Amino acid sequence: MSETYDFLFKFLVIGSAGTGKSCLLHQFIENKFKQDSNHTIGVEFGSRVVNVAGKTVKLQIWDTAGQERFRRETYNTLTNWLTDARTLASPNIVIILCGNKKDLDAEREVTFLEASRFAQENELMFLETSALTGENVEEGFLKCARTILNKIDSGELDPERMGSGIQYGDASLRQLRQPRGTTTQNKQQCNC
Repeated sequence: MSETYDFLFKFLVIGSAGTGKSCLLHQFIENKFKQDSNHTIGVEFGSRVVNVAGKTVKLQIWDTAGQERFRRETYNTLTNWLTDARTLASPNIVIILCGNKKDLDAEREVTFLEASRFAQENELMFLETSALTGENVEEGFLKCARTILNKIDSGELDPERMGSGIQYGDASLRQLRQPRGTTTQNKQQCNC
């Protein structure tokens, strides 16, 4: 039996090599830390169905290979990653900045305030996470999903638009959806 869901959201995990992208994915999907994490070559993929704001949402998460392997440099290249994401994706893209490896506080090179300020200046959500302990990993994905649902409700995002990274779930569920602007008379005619 296939799973049913109201929406499918595609997530892309981007960033420099060694920042813990694959570990975040694994922690969210499997609820455990990926001990033997090698650098991703190409793309890894995972999915999970979650309940968000009363909706059943399937999150498809694509983990991309990073390119760099320096500590603070991963923070300094954020602007480049952000520019690429905003240029190549939907204009209403939802982005969260995850400051991963929170458990390594003694090795911190970017303060919470610095990262928080960067997120605010670039209109991003921000959370510090730890793929090792699981802290805020699920919350990061759910926070994005809630924001996407809000943008669908407000009309900023359209699941019918190609390339939006979101779509309706089951065909039977899609047929029950009421298009925006439909009158009450039309609702009665289609028994929606």
